[in-house]
Amino acid sequence: MGGLGYSEMMLFGVIALILFGARLPEVARNLGGSYRELRKHLNDFQREFSSIDKYEPPKKPTYEKDEPESVVANKPPRFIPPSSENDKTEV
Repeated sequence: MGGLGYSEMMLFGVIALILFGARLPEVARNLGGSYRELRKHLNDFQREFSSIDKYEPPKKPTYEKDEPESVVANKPPRFIPPSSENDKTEV
């Protein structure tokens, strides 16, 4: 499956002359401008998505054993809920 050959391009040229005649330069300019706008919008779209690809996930949480003593000493105490043994009531 190659690209367009010389004979196919000539056929398209003849068909374009038949369809558009004297307006062919104007039609070609409009088509080129439309293609340029389309490429511009596609490049903007790709640039927007490539900036999303640069997302850095949040760092893993550090645990107390990995932190220096000064940081561990400044942390508030952890809440430990009471055990279920204290909540049992005898019926």
